[in-house]
Amino acid sequence: MQETIQTTYLGELRTEAIHVRSGNKLITDAPLDNQGKGETFSPTDLLATSLASCILTIMGIKAQANGFNIDGAKAKSWKIMSENPRRVAEVKIEFDFSMCTLADKDKKILKALVKVSPVPLSLHEETKQTVSIKF
Repeated sequence: MQETIQTTYLGELRTEAIHVRSGNKLITDAPLDNQGKGETFSPTDLLATSLASCILTIMGIKAQANGFNIDGAKAKSWKIMSENPRRVAEVKIEFDFSMCTLADKDKKILKALVKVSPVPLSLHEETKQTVSIKF
């Protein structure tokens, strides 16, 4: 099986990850509060991004399958770190579907997907996931 991502340490607390299939690249920096430059996503920023992106993707799949559209929907994410041990203690996400025309049944479908997408199910049970949805 071929790897999905190849990651190289570039020095100065920076990495470059390449998505093998597409060749797309992603750079990470250590955050300012952990000796880094904070010039791009930190690895823990990507965790929060991954959570929001995963949920939106699964919502998009269900929307297509059920004949409605969520194009333009947005999510704002925050990560809250703990110190001992240093880890992501909580990810807060605010989803905004106010630009979408949704029936009550569509909203119910979307709400049900918040905790059952792959990334939310993959996070440690101690990592708090606080999600709100604006319709």
